[in-house]
Amino acid sequence: MLPIKTTICVALLSACATASAETPKNFDPAAAFGARPSVSAGSMSLSPDGKSVAYIVPTTGQGSALITLKLEGSAAPQRALIADGKPIRLVNCGWVSSDRLVCTLYALLKDPRHDFLPVTRLLAVNADGSNPRELSNRINEHTRGYNLYGGGIIDWLPDEDGAVLMTRTYLPDDHTGSHLGSSAEGLGVDRVDTRTLEIKHVESPSSNAVEYFSDGHGTVRIMASEMQHAGSQDTGVILYSYRLPGSREWNSLGKYDEVDGSGMEIYAVDRDSNVAYGFKKKDGRRALYSISLDNSPHETLIYGRQDVDIDGLIHIGRRQHVVGASYEMDVPLASYFEPNVKSLVTALSKALPESSIRVVESSADEQKMLVFSGSDRDPGVYYIFDRPTKKLQTFLVARDQLEGVTLANMKPVSYPASDGTSIPAYLTLPPGKESAKGLPTIVLPHGGPSARDTWGFNWLVQFYAARGYAVLQPNFRGSSGYGDAWLRDKGFRDWPVAIGDVLDAGRWLAREGIADPAKLAIVGWSYGGYAALQTAVMDPTVFKAIVAIAPVTDLDALKAEHYTWSDHLLVSQFVGDGKQMHEGSPIEHAEKIKAPVLLFHGEFDRNVSVNQSKRMAARLQSVGGKCELVTWPDLDHHLGDSAARTQMLRKSDEFLRAALGM
Repeated sequence: MLPIKTTICVALLSACATASAETPKNFDPAAAFGARPSVSAGSMSLSPDGKSVAYIVPTTGQGSALITLKLEGSAAPQRALIADGKPIRLVNCGWVSSDRLVCTLYALLKDPRHDFLPVTRLLAVNADGSNPRELSNRINEHTRGYNLYGGGIIDWLPDEDGAVLMTRTYLPDDHTGSHLGSSAEGLGVDRVDTRTLEIKHVESPSSNAVEYFSDGHGTVRIMASEMQHAGSQDTGVILYSYRLPGSREWNSLGKYDEVDGSGMEIYAVDRDSNVAYGFKKKDGRRALYSISLDNSPHETLIYGRQDVDIDGLIHIGRRQHVVGASYEMDVPLASYFEPNVKSLVTALSKALPESSIRVVESSADEQKMLVFSGSDRDPGVYYIFDRPTKKLQTFLVARDQLEGVTLANMKPVSYPASDGTSIPAYLTLPPGKESAKGLPTIVLPHGGPSARDTWGFNWLVQFYAARGYAVLQPNFRGSSGYGDAWLRDKGFRDWPVAIGDVLDAGRWLAREGIADPAKLAIVGWSYGGYAALQTAVMDPTVFKAIVAIAPVTDLDALKAEHYTWSDHLLVSQFVGDGKQMHEGSPIEHAEKIKAPVLLFHGEFDRNVSVNQSKRMAARLQSVGGKCELVTWPDLDHHLGDSAARTQMLRKSDEFLRAALGM
């Protein structure tokens, strides 16, 4: 392959990425790091002809707008769609033709029975904003039930102009005595013309169906159905059915259990090789397999590792052809199965060194590509790559608020837990610090708990580093990515191990002299907030200040919040029962928490009710503890509002400085 030509400063809508030795004067870290990204993550999309791009930008509050732009000529960007976030939000958009897109809209609605109802809808719109059409099934006064899920695209039908293959939810319609009534119920598949709304039913609705898989050429090959307990309670067991080429008969393909991870979880179908790709455990770790879709299905190991889980598929092209698999070591890595794609990514990596490279999307002929490059010190840059000329042009930065700002290095480290187990983590020192001695330090456990921290830009980490703190992110036992033995019982059932690892992170920082023991704090979000509070219950002497964002504080209450939903039994099983419910709930041991506490919570939080923080604050205050609670009336678990995030960062920094005597 010829060397890639890199055009460093060809930016179409913002300044190109630049290196700077100094942070700009009058820089406001809270506002800059708290701002939502200039381009919403995962929203950048390249048209099939490779001549236009679309992406989502933030507006005020939780609002956002869809922007489209022609890459050639001098045409100005167009605002094709806008959502004010009250309550409708834009999630993502993709091109269905070279002049039309389909977008997913999301809203969280108040409901007296369920507290909050999450609702999605699919909407098609031209690149100039004209001819908007709702693709999801509509309800009326005769419809029985809630139509929460607006469906999803399973095939973009590249050979057709403006049509998609999509799942749609059907509910019974009691138009008694009328031909308009229908008893159809469940998830089906329709071919929808996004311009005219002409509908062709492809798969009849099935009440237990939760997903369908197309072969990328307009044919549905696999259906996933979920088994349920009596009372419509989810079991977490997914049954897969498949079709032979040219057949309409469903055949059994196996099952996957979300609870224990047994069986194969299907992710994609490849028509040319007549296989499905999925993930299955091998020696306790997640590996990528294929399974043949012939008369005698058999599995083949495609890629697995003995050290970490394989976490995702890598697709390319309009038909989402599988070309590789991704995984996380100290940094994100990938294994590519297609030699031409492997050589392409290798060449791009040489042109953009010390970065994580991802091909976001390509034109229909795969001659023009949208490429993303980012690192721990770079929030990310989008490039347009022309394969015939090997020309790479800077297009748009992910966070223009941080242009020219010196960011901190994130370094993979490990530390010993009290039982001798080596715990992987990431240590970030303030910019310019090559070594650390006696620094004010924050331990930042991740949420989940079945998740993990990864190498790359993190706005919370970089804010605190910019304010002079060292930050350690532990991938404690209970984190995902390291296999079954590490995941254990996912952070709640076996909380003493997970919380013990977080405490040991603080002890190690003090023992190594990295942290000043008198200036050691803990900050966490969601499960991380739970961990921040529970560490102070387990050992009140380690952390001198606690910031908990949207934390779980009461395990019984967490289970009760799902009581009216079909996942109640699964959540109950995940959280656990018995005496650990009392012992593992910070709210039950408020008197043990000696450090000052600052709580943040959105009142529209469906993941963890704001009542958990309100009750925790009241309990702490009742036993003489120092606690302050900050809430926002219209924000959910993610606090997706630049002003709110800025307020949270600024206030948490002021709180930590006061509590740590800085």
